[in-house]
Amino acid sequence: MTIQRQEPGRLAGREQEQEQELRRGRASESESEEPRGRAAGSDGEPGPCEGGDGGEAGDPEFDVFGRFCPSRSMFAELADKWSLLILMSLGEFGEQRFSELQRGVGGVSRKMLTQSLRTLERHGLVRRTVHPQTPPRVVYDLLPSGRDLAALVASFGHWTELNTPGMLAAREEFDQAHRDPDGTPDGAPQGAP
Repeated sequence: MTIQRQEPGRLAGREQEQEQELRRGRASESESEEPRGRAAGSDGEPGPCEGGDGGEAGDPEFDVFGRFCPSRSMFAELADKWSLLILMSLGEFGEQRFSELQRGVGGVSRKMLTQSLRTLERHGLVRRTVHPQTPPRVVYDLLPSGRDLAALVASFGHWTELNTPGMLAAREEFDQAHRDPDGTPDGAPQGAP
């Protein structure tokens, strides 16, 4: 699905209509609950998710554009390259042991794989299962929300693979157009290619 941004924080066309329907449904379900996200506080001050470039004041949704919104830090944690690649691997190949994941996600260190798996597990996306045998067998697999995210990430990965040749050509063209008179890219140290 392609999301076109008309203005920051806004979805275009059909996606915007679907978002509004979801909001109306959530609002009717939670009328008695305390508002969360961007809702203004009782003192009229903006909530933690208000203040991004988009959205309406009083909107109870989280907003990744909101400077202090928890969804922003969640987005940043999930958007690191190792987490995305781990999600793609688990989505494509299913349950895997640590060593299988490390081989499948080329270049990831044991430390980064451990940290990324813990982050994904902490956010309820990945399940770590220890099978009681000698030696213990530990496997990782996706939970339902992890499967949803893995499908989105797989689309992004596929798009990246398909569009890499064009982006490499655009990068080369940009670099050629922005070279200093001595032939180095703008801002590159002298003598760097």
